[in-house]
Amino acid sequence: MLSLLRKIAATGRVAEPAPPRPEPGLSPDSALSPEPAPPDLARRVKALRGSAQVRCVDAGSCNGCEIEIGQAFGPVYDAERYGARIVASPRHADVLLVTGPVTRNMAEPLRRTYAAAAEPRVVIAVGDCAIDCGEFAGGYGVEGAVGDVVPVDLSVPGCPPAPDQIVAALRRVTGR
Repeated sequence: MLSLLRKIAATGRVAEPAPPRPEPGLSPDSALSPEPAPPDLARRVKALRGSAQVRCVDAGSCNGCEIEIGQAFGPVYDAERYGARIVASPRHADVLLVTGPVTRNMAEPLRRTYAAAAEPRVVIAVGDCAIDCGEFAGGYGVEGAVGDVVPVDLSVPGCPPAPDQIVAALRRVTGR
């Protein structure tokens, strides 16, 4: 046991260092979708006070985005150091990370999850499929994009998006 504690102390933190802060003239949203954020997003983000409880919702994706979300919360990217923490219940969540096109079977559960999330809630559409249905557009079982079912505040494009882009969106929400 003592040797394990020595090894842990010698190894230290294994997460990557935080990316540099953007310069004042640059947009902090370079990794995010070019659409402007809703005008009341700044008010809702301020109400979170630097901490966000995150609930991930797979609305019908291929699981590529879920793998990247797992990496974003893993030891390398460590999104928790910026105040984002995954929770199991939407009743405890401030942020919904939604992936995939919304299938017909997931449209109502997504609406219920959105309704169960605490105010002020923020919805982040992760991946091209969540933004515009991607490869699944026009499919029989597809209800539509996430924005067609619940209001979306931020979008993270990519198929799948890189973990650092997901962390950048969460940093925007936590303000850290």
